[in-house]
Amino acid sequence: MSSSNLLIVLVIFISLFGMSNAQLNSTFYANSCPNISRIVRGVIQQALQSDPRIGASLIRLHFHDCFVDGCDGSLLLDNSSTIRTEKDAGPNLASVRGFDVVDNIKTAAENACRGVVSCADILAIAAEASVSLAGGPSWNVLLGRRDSRTANFAGASRFLPSASEGLTNITAKFAALNLSVTDLVALSGAHTFGRAQCFTFINRLYNFSGTGNPDRTLNSSYLATLRRICPQNGNGSIVTNLDLTTPDRFDNNYFSNLRRRQGLLQSDQELFSTNGAPTVAIVNNFRRHQSRFFASFVQSMINMGNISPLTGSRGEIRSDCKRVNGAGNWVGWSSS
Repeated sequence: MSSSNLLIVLVIFISLFGMSNAQLNSTFYANSCPNISRIVRGVIQQALQSDPRIGASLIRLHFHDCFVDGCDGSLLLDNSSTIRTEKDAGPNLASVRGFDVVDNIKTAAENACRGVVSCADILAIAAEASVSLAGGPSWNVLLGRRDSRTANFAGASRFLPSASEGLTNITAKFAALNLSVTDLVALSGAHTFGRAQCFTFINRLYNFSGTGNPDRTLNSSYLATLRRICPQNGNGSIVTNLDLTTPDRFDNNYFSNLRRRQGLLQSDQELFSTNGAPTVAIVNNFRRHQSRFFASFVQSMINMGNISPLTGSRGEIRSDCKRVNGAGNWVGWSSS
C-alpha cells in the first residue's frame, strides 16, 4: 500500500471511529469494578417500582450532559462558590430529574468499588439499563470517562435543543457535535417513553408562534385531548405521556405517532411534518422497521456517548456526583 493510500485509510478510520473510541472501552471496569452494570441496573429496577418514568428521565440526563462540553457529568454538579449549576439553565430548569437515583447508584458503586466509577459513566450505564428494562435494545456501553471539575451554565442555556425549537436549529446543534440527521431522528426516538410537562408544549395548543391558533400539524382529536389535560393558564407542571400508545415501553410507536400527527412536542412533530426534510424518510423507515430503529438508536447512543470525554488524568472520579472532590456545601447563587 502506498503512503498516500495509507494516509487516506487512516483519515477514514479516524473519521468513522473517532479518537475517543480508542480511549473508551466496554471492559474498562472489568477488573476494578466488575459488577457495576448489575449494580446500576438493580438500583434502577428498584426505582421503577415507584416511578415508572424514571428510565426516561435517566436517559435524558445522559443526553443533556453530553450536549454541553461532552459526557463529563457536569450536569450533576450543584451550585458552589465557583460553579453555577447547569440544572438552572433554561432547558433544564424544573425539567431534568432523577438526580436522587443517580446519587443512590453512586452510593452503591462507592460501597462496592470506592473511588473507581465516574459519575459520567454512571449516566451512560444508566441510560442503557433504562432502555433495556423498558423493552428496548441492549448494547455494550463504552466506558472510561472521568468527571469534570466545573459546569457550563451558559453552554447549557445555548447548546441544548429545546422542545419548542424548529428543525433547522436542532439539526444545526446536532451537526455542531458531529451528530448526523440519522442520529437526530434515532435519539429523538427516546421520546417513545416518559412524560412531558404542559409548559413544554402548551405553545402548540392555543397560540402557536403568535398566530392565535393551535399548531396546524397537531391532530385535531389529539389537540382536544391535550387541551383537557393542559387548559389555558393552567398548571404548567402537569405531565402527560410522550407516547400516547405505549408510554412506558421502548418501541417504535413514537414514529407511528408522528405520522398520525400525534407527536407531543414541536421538536418531535417537525421531524415528520417539515416538508422536504431528510428526517421524513428516516421516520418512515423506523416506523416500518423497529429493528432498524433499535440498531440506529444503539449506534447513535454510542456516537453521543463519545462526545469529548475526559480520560486519562483529566478530570477526576467524584466521590459525590453533586460536587467536585474537596468542595464544601454552598447555599446558592443569586437569582438576579
